[in-house]
Amino acid sequence: MLRKIPTDSLRVGMHVHEVCGSWLEHPFWRGSFKVTEEAQIGQLGAIREVIIDTDKGRDVDMAVMDDIEVPSTDFSDLPEPLPSAPVEAPPTPQERTSFRAELAQAGRVLAKSREAMRSMFQDARMGKALDTEHCLPLVREIADSVERNPGALVSLARLKTSDAYTFMHSVAVCALMVSLARQLKLSEAQAREAGMAGLVHDMGKALMPPEVLNKPGALTQEEFAIMKSHPEEGYKLLKEGGAVGAVALDVCLHHHEKVNGRGYPKGLKGDEISLYAKMGAVCDVYDAITSNRPYKAGWDPADSLMKMAAWTKEGHFDERVFQAFVKSIGIYPTGSLVKLQSGRLAVVVEQGTGSLLSPVVRVFFSTKSNQPIPVELLDLGKTVDQIVSRESKSQWGFQNLDQLWNQPG
Repeated sequence: MLRKIPTDSLRVGMHVHEVCGSWLEHPFWRGSFKVTEEAQIGQLGAIREVIIDTDKGRDVDMAVMDDIEVPSTDFSDLPEPLPSAPVEAPPTPQERTSFRAELAQAGRVLAKSREAMRSMFQDARMGKALDTEHCLPLVREIADSVERNPGALVSLARLKTSDAYTFMHSVAVCALMVSLARQLKLSEAQAREAGMAGLVHDMGKALMPPEVLNKPGALTQEEFAIMKSHPEEGYKLLKEGGAVGAVALDVCLHHHEKVNGRGYPKGLKGDEISLYAKMGAVCDVYDAITSNRPYKAGWDPADSLMKMAAWTKEGHFDERVFQAFVKSIGIYPTGSLVKLQSGRLAVVVEQGTGSLLSPVVRVFFSTKSNQPIPVELLDLGKTVDQIVSRESKSQWGFQNLDQLWNQPG
């Protein structure tokens, strides 16, 4: 039975079904979890009410409260996906591996994908017909890596060089789309269709003037108007090739639409935008803002999610799709800088096997002594030390955070 109770009535042993309030006010992503320690209650901060499930945990120690109607938290009522293009036989399930074990394999997949995308962009620039058939094996390898460990390839793909940004951005969005599709409980065939859409969503940039596409700074209004044509140019390019399905065409054309109707090129809003295009919008922006560019350092992953959460409330993204995205990569994605209760700073290495709030981190700095400490790998799911805040790497001035989480051992 579901009950809404005041937060100060929450006790260890209760099962929280939903947190009533803005995610920006607490570290939980409205996911259900069992309260196992008093510290979790303290982390709710200014949140006044929560919904508990008495069938899964302790009931309230107070007068019976009125039962409430709670909206479904699954995604079964999202818009129906577009028809998929023909797919291959069902893939062989991949055995789950650790983040560190998957890094080497993910690196090989990224290297192969980068060269394939570079070749396809060059063909487009030279006016050759696009042959996207060779993308199918790439999507399969990327999807297999994501299945073995969702964080490894996505995190590595964020470490782009400036000359390969456009190619690697497409690979990263492919991986993010596959992971998000699985979080949304889409079929494996649909997940790979989503991955294909991510891989080719920016093909229109191949037709943009290089001096505009690679400009190391802010674009003028005229230059931005040129760049805004890339979805339609990419759509025409893929349509002429005839080798991709409706999903890829739709995401290519509409991944810059916003649910409030202020996107482009068509100004679609709400349910006028397909599920896949809503997914593409979230994945495209996340990788763009977390990646280093010649003119701008990438934002911290956890900070990026907070900014995107605010943009979601402004109508940029579909709220439930964004919630699913956060669950797919973690509240504290790999590479996030966090502060622990002990006063130590740490970088998130990979997601934990239990709570989204307890990832595996690498501690390296003491805020109490204001100096580096011996680097230590720590699974927060197996220790009393917990995250108390997200930190800004730019404010601290750290330069080697990527090296910390990207260590193989």
